[in-house]
Amino acid sequence: MKEDVDFSYSKLKEMHPQLYWYISKEELDFKFDSLKKTLHKPLTPIQFYFKLQPVIASIREGHLALRIPRKKFTHKEIKALEHKKGIFSRFEYYIKDDHLYIIKNNDSIENIKPGTEILSINDIPVSEYIKKYKKLINSDGLNNTFQPYFLKDVFFNFYTAEYGFNEKATIKTLYNHEKKTYTLKREAKSEEEIKKDKAQEKRTAERKINDYVPLSDSYNRSFKFLDTDKTIAYIKIKSFSQDYSSKFYKETFSKIKTAHSSYLIIDIRNNYGGSLYEINNLYSYLTSESFSLIKPSQVNSTSTPLKTNYFRKSNPFQYIFKSLLYPTYFFAQSFSTYKKDGSVYYKMRADKPTKPNKDAFQGKIFVLINGGSFSASSIITAKLKNDKRVILIGEETGGANDGTVAGFYSYQKLPHSKINLPIGLLLVKPNIQFSNTKRGVIPDIAITESMQDIIENKDPQLDWVINEIEGERKKRNNSLLYPKTYRDIKMLFSKAYNIELI
Repeated sequence: MKEDVDFSYSKLKEMHPQLYWYISKEELDFKFDSLKKTLHKPLTPIQFYFKLQPVIASIREGHLALRIPRKKFTHKEIKALEHKKGIFSRFEYYIKDDHLYIIKNNDSIENIKPGTEILSINDIPVSEYIKKYKKLINSDGLNNTFQPYFLKDVFFNFYTAEYGFNEKATIKTLYNHEKKTYTLKREAKSEEEIKKDKAQEKRTAERKINDYVPLSDSYNRSFKFLDTDKTIAYIKIKSFSQDYSSKFYKETFSKIKTAHSSYLIIDIRNNYGGSLYEINNLYSYLTSESFSLIKPSQVNSTSTPLKTNYFRKSNPFQYIFKSLLYPTYFFAQSFSTYKKDGSVYYKMRADKPTKPNKDAFQGKIFVLINGGSFSASSIITAKLKNDKRVILIGEETGGANDGTVAGFYSYQKLPHSKINLPIGLLLVKPNIQFSNTKRGVIPDIAITESMQDIIENKDPQLDWVINEIEGERKKRNNSLLYPKTYRDIKMLFSKAYNIELI
């Protein structure tokens, strides 16, 4: 285990392009040395993970984390689990401080009401789990908004890694000052449910363009008008997955242009990021000028692109096929870097000038963000804010304002515990004037969403935008009724006679 600790640190120093961005070398040296002093007896891989990952998390790079070691299942065991419902995955959760709440009960299990707090799981207080699991999660930099959003999504990943896929669990709850105990069981799926699962996996044209996710029965991308006269366009993006995204944006912005919409709302709350290509393409629809989305991306050395585990997860057939293509891959990667001012950079399309799209939106843009807006979501948000192109509403993003380390990875397997450590190799920074605050992107209008808002399907952040637009409409209508300036008269005649005055 001590050799694994040393191996981890040596690989981080070799490959990570900005290791000491948020923590000093002296402090990180101390943390790794202190960890080795606590290793006095053998541990299982998962026990070792819970010791090493908090040190990795202290580097405060959101993309940098050990993979959770899990039991390997046989094909038969996987099939058996697929035909059963999860114990905990049928609920949706909310975390506040050291408290875990159920905010949605998808199958009305035991008639547990939204807003119910889970006090303990198998007689262990939930607060103990949260305190333990919080140490495993790191955001980019010094913001504290990311952790509760991400932890609610991965809480039971950590739990099942520790305790396995059990057939039942006992939870103690609190709702309206009344405590109850429930035994949750892993139930078998009905034939109808299995058929529905298979039907959800089919890829229709609509599902491709909107990037359908069978697991959640939802779409990563969606578009609609929020009013009958189509003046307010709304785009929701849950993930920048890139799949069919070009066609989605092409069709969407064509519809917006045809409708002559005045306002556009882009919702990237709870969007953990994804493709640089997609956000570069999206930005081309939001500007009227040529732009470069990011600054040149730095790597540690000219050989860094060749450390991306080309043959990783290849079956025998894939290995043979990739072997034939390897000379081409090697040649391309060898010429993918360049040196400038003593540093090495990786060639990226997103750092080159991009022209605005012919259907680029020219009206007023609002962007909704929160602590779950991470990685690519933060990069495009920081760029839009820097260029004064939008009004940001919500919370500080979970990703850093000034960039992140990701792009592509080198997957390092620790020699003894066999735990995987993916290391981001690219320092990706938005093409902006840096804030140097080590924080996320700060909204122009700060509005938080409470648990009760979520339960009651209220959206105070979106409501603020709608109210703001309605206020602007009233002012505009008043100026048309009582024109005071030449600009007002132009608008009045244009609206009345459908002509444009010079």
